Amino acid sequence: MINQGWKSAAAGLALLAVCTGPAMSGPADDTVATAKGALDIHAIHHASMMLTWNGLHVLVDPAPVAPGVDPATPYKALPTPDVILITHIHPDHFNVPILEAVAGPKTEIISPQNVYDAMPADLKAKTKVMKNGEKDVIDTIPVEAVPMYNMTPERMKFHPKGLGDGYILTLGGKHVYIAGDTEETPELAHLSHIDVAFVPMNLPYTETVDAAAKWVRDFKPKIVYPYHYHNQDGTLSDVDAFKKEVGGASDVRLLQWY
Repeated sequence: MINQGWKSAAAGLALLAVCTGPAMSGPADDTVATAKGALDIHAIHHASMMLTWNGLHVLVDPAPVAPGVDPATPYKALPTPDVILITHIHPDHFNVPILEAVAGPKTEIISPQNVYDAMPADLKAKTKVMKNGEKDVIDTIPVEAVPMYNMTPERMKFHPKGLGDGYILTLGGKHVYIAGDTEETPELAHLSHIDVAFVPMNLPYTETVDAAAKWVRDFKPKIVYPYHYHNQDGTLSDVDAFKKEVGGASDVRLLQWY
């Protein structure tokens, strides 16, 4: 069941690469104030982003942006990451050649167990496995791994419980939640004190726009960025409708992911 889900996901990702083309030529950045300076957010593509704070660079889920392009090219143009977060093993979140190209000698990688198991030895040496519920401090950044999985029966094959991590980072007193590929689960329905959240909404792999908006209204992050919203059929989820449905529960900010 799991393998079938991953094969289906891989087919959808091939369509993603064909339909979206390369990432934007310039950054679609936003900035959030923290107690220790600005948090700069750079949307790269789909689920990939770089967070820059207090002189540290955190790269999230680096993955290819287009067919026929060296997958590492967009990432080589960015600063060397101090920390790389990998949410799960799907190829739009985990790519060995990119990691080998951009990880510096002091880069620390955080991943679930099955991602670690799929890495070559050079990357394993840089990687710490975190399970759901675990907390650690990585390069001065407090990190908590939280659940990331599907609840809808027909989607459970894509992201089974326990195989992926969402992450909550504490940056200058601000709690930044990176959801990965998930639906609203009992553990995530009432996350507390989230200042910044990145929430997915694409079908069939995560959740609908309506479900994502309902989830945001439940846990009320101060700022929320919809991301990972390219659907298997080549369409993009309606992030403007999402913003309208969230209403005043959160400050919805739209970045250019595609």
